[in-house]
Amino acid sequence: MKAIIPVAGVGTRLRPHTFSHPKVLLNVAGKPIIGHIMDKLIAAGIDEAIVIVGYLGDMVEEWLLKHYNIKFTFITQSELLGLAHALWMCKPFIVDNEPLFIILGDTIFDVDLKPVLQSPYSTLGVKEVEDPRRFGVAVTEGEKIMRLVEKPDTPVSNLAIVGLYFLHQSKPLFTSIDYLIEHEIKTKGEYQLTDALQLMIEGGEIFTTFPVSGWYDCGKPETLLSTNEILLQGNAQTKEYPGCVIIAPVFIADNAMLKNAIIGPNTTIGEHSVITDAIIKDSIIGNDAKVVHIMLNHSIIGNNASITGNPHEISVGDYSEILVG
Repeated sequence: MKAIIPVAGVGTRLRPHTFSHPKVLLNVAGKPIIGHIMDKLIAAGIDEAIVIVGYLGDMVEEWLLKHYNIKFTFITQSELLGLAHALWMCKPFIVDNEPLFIILGDTIFDVDLKPVLQSPYSTLGVKEVEDPRRFGVAVTEGEKIMRLVEKPDTPVSNLAIVGLYFLHQSKPLFTSIDYLIEHEIKTKGEYQLTDALQLMIEGGEIFTTFPVSGWYDCGKPETLLSTNEILLQGNAQTKEYPGCVIIAPVFIADNAMLKNAIIGPNTTIGEHSVITDAIIKDSIIGNDAKVVHIMLNHSIIGNNASITGNPHEISVGDYSEILVG
């Protein structure tokens, strides 16, 4: 079965980290965001993926081809006209009326996909949320979806659509997207997948929901750090570092170098990073970073960044150098 993974967004809320690095390649609990997604898909039996790339898409393509041995097709969305438009670009690569699984590229989730992919109906992952105005939502009767609304100004349901979509038939999806584009039907300035799915429902397609309790947001620095903390739970670091104290849960790359450091809890240390005379907790340190004579808390340090001094909380992008006297 094919999966479609849209990753063309620029990740503006995660700048400066996304100026030089695609959001989906940011490290969370020792692995890029898209690595967590791919592991789940492959475990569920997905053997082909169409990846919709945009800004810095060549880096995404290179990483995926290096780490996964399945069939990939890469499509570049040069204009960000909405999720439905991104999926519409995949139409030439879909065979007949085959089923599809669509997952948003910044959605790390904890759910068993095998029964979802065996559903006799199209089905959407949902989660109850306090403020549904930020999401597309599903209005249901029992398990059946009656209506979908994209980011309603007036809440009509608290069941947020979390970015996991199984379509039992793909042809009605593309027919609906064709209609949106031909008639220039946009919501909030974009061609929305929610609107296309609503047209499918109005055309008689049956949609159900499946619950997603483990749904982890990686869209902002604070949520990236909280997701890192959740995913690290149960990750006991067994390697010892002379002169260092390791407070689980942490992820420390095997080739990282630590000296006179206290690491953890809830901390990820990337590959080839050098940590000396430092205390780091609740933070993510990128690859090839250097952190010296410093105490960090709730911080994100980019790849190849160098931090020396005494700040307590910092967010620094790739190749930055910070010296604090």
